[in-house]
Amino acid sequence: MERRLPVVGVMGSGARAHEELALPLGRGLARLGVHLLTGGGGGVMASVSKAFAQVGSRVGLVIGVVPASGGLGGGEPPPGYPNPWVEILVRTHLAAKGVQGASPASRNHVNVLSSDVVVALPGGAGTASEVELAVRYGRPLILFGEPDRALSLPGEVAATCRVAEVEAFIRRLLGPPGGRHPGMRGADTGSKASDRPETQEPRR
Repeated sequence: MERRLPVVGVMGSGARAHEELALPLGRGLARLGVHLLTGGGGGVMASVSKAFAQVGSRVGLVIGVVPASGGLGGGEPPPGYPNPWVEILVRTHLAAKGVQGASPASRNHVNVLSSDVVVALPGGAGTASEVELAVRYGRPLILFGEPDRALSLPGEVAATCRVAEVEAFIRRLLGPPGGRHPGMRGADTGSKASDRPETQEPRR
């Protein structure tokens, strides 16, 4: 049976591109043999998707889970969605964003639950809600950039400023090629010290 490609969800600001983080991350993820999932908009979502899509040797695709425009829009996304690099568009009827990102009317639940691993770049209230949901649902999570954000989170949440450590975190979780990954039954997704970047010190 052909192995399903894992899905790595990248969450971050819809307003700021954070290219110093998002571009090397996108290229690195493309070489890991995974699908990339984002919220399909601008900012970090666009910059990581662009970098991922421009790697010619990739096997994964760019997935964009977009919000509804609100009202009786029939699931049509608002202006700016999807960005030009989305290859698989997932429309939703869920319009809530930003400070309402953890509400049942937000697609953020879909973003997090559809991801085998979540990487959270700096962002605003919407990104913070996705981090909150990843913790709530027990999805493997690493914060990339502004690692002090982890101080308000459970101690097992990893944080780093180095893309190499993000890639190493994902490799440890996904296992060797052809092996199990968090989206497959029986995979071990528990929070263990061996699953965290080696330079991340325990918080007190």
